[in-house]
Amino acid sequence: MKDIFQLAAEQFALEGEILSNEPYGDGHIGVTHLVRTTKKNYILQKINHFVFPEPEKLIQNIENVTDFLDARGVETLRLVPLKTGGNLLRQGENYFRVYDFIENTVYYQTITDEKVFRNAGRAFGEFQNTLAEFDASVLHETIAKFHDTPKRFRDFEAALAANASGRADTCKPEIDFVLSRKDTLDKVTKGLADGSIPLRVTHNDTKLNNILMDAKTGEARAIIDLDTVMPGSMLYDFGDSIRFGASTAAEDEKDLDKVHFSVSLFKAYAEGFYGAVKHTITPAERELLPYSGYLMMMECGMRFLADYIAGDVYFATAYPEHNLVRCRTQFRLAEETWAHFDELKDIIDSL
Repeated sequence: MKDIFQLAAEQFALEGEILSNEPYGDGHIGVTHLVRTTKKNYILQKINHFVFPEPEKLIQNIENVTDFLDARGVETLRLVPLKTGGNLLRQGENYFRVYDFIENTVYYQTITDEKVFRNAGRAFGEFQNTLAEFDASVLHETIAKFHDTPKRFRDFEAALAANASGRADTCKPEIDFVLSRKDTLDKVTKGLADGSIPLRVTHNDTKLNNILMDAKTGEARAIIDLDTVMPGSMLYDFGDSIRFGASTAAEDEKDLDKVHFSVSLFKAYAEGFYGAVKHTITPAERELLPYSGYLMMMECGMRFLADYIAGDVYFATAYPEHNLVRCRTQFRLAEETWAHFDELKDIIDSL
């Protein structure tokens, strides 16, 4: 009996006859399979419609952005159509899409050195720079108010007021840390609202493993995982890269003595990113690049803390204090980033 992935693959206009259809990669949101045919390879993905409740809008965003990139000679993901037309398959309650497999590429899970992180910055900067002329207002919000940090603060306040888990008494220092920084969280949302910060196409998941690198040269080939492509600010993308990549420890490191913000890694990423966007970035965006990492650390830490207080209802956890450990690493990074602001501004000025 054919499983749902085999049945789905057969609905797309694939070249050649299907030879195999096997799980691939290590994504946490959707489910990915590698489909091999007698002619070429493809990526088949089952879209998580609980995280993305409107898959049609998600596909429209991807079509718009990849068509724009492709028209400018930029290597990018390419959707494969269904035999009946369109790019999105609905099969019962499930949704599927297929991409051409980008051959002879690799991706990294961790920052191995400053050169790798500098190349990552250049890749995401070039993504931003190429899309600078794209009208981001035509894109849909696939996850509503994803990086609305003041809203994330209000969500945290609501979780604290409800205290559904009864855990609020176990994390008072972390709660006080967030409450004392309420007035530091709205610079980007205010700028977007008053127009001083331009609305841009944002990737919103700028981790290292979302860049395909050439297997021989090590140079970036394509940005992948475009499900969270939405209208927003380039500061979200830059900041989240810094949050993820300029840390000296894992996101759930229990020993905070190992968790530090690396100024040298910030500099490496900034060199790559700013070098790519220097002709399209605005003065207001440029000024807030050092702040953006702090903002994303605070946002992510608040989400972990709110989920801990709510009883771990959103993020998957391996043990009862997992979300609390995660929020502590983010707050340590935010605190150190804030302390280095002047140094980070000097780095940006030097570029």
